[in-house]
Amino acid sequence: MKSKTGFIRTSIDLPRELHRRLHEAAARQHCSARQLILASIEQAVQHAEPVRPARRLSLDPPLVPASERKPFDLTNEQIYSLIEFP
Repeated sequence: MKSKTGFIRTSIDLPRELHRRLHEAAARQHCSARQLILASIEQAVQHAEPVRPARRLSLDPPLVPASERKPFDLTNEQIYSLIEFP
């Protein structure tokens, strides 16, 4: 038996009817049942991967209007006292 580098052999028990339908679907798509199974698993894994939101914080309009902007001087301790941490 040949060993394919980068592959892991696994087995699953399929209901007889599903096995028949798998081979019929593979024949209709002109591929092997193995190719159909791998493509289906790849698709399922892609859909299960977390998707990071593409949103970014928008500062339009600015949080503080330009007319109200004034310089301020805060220490790190003062800043940390203003921020709520979980």
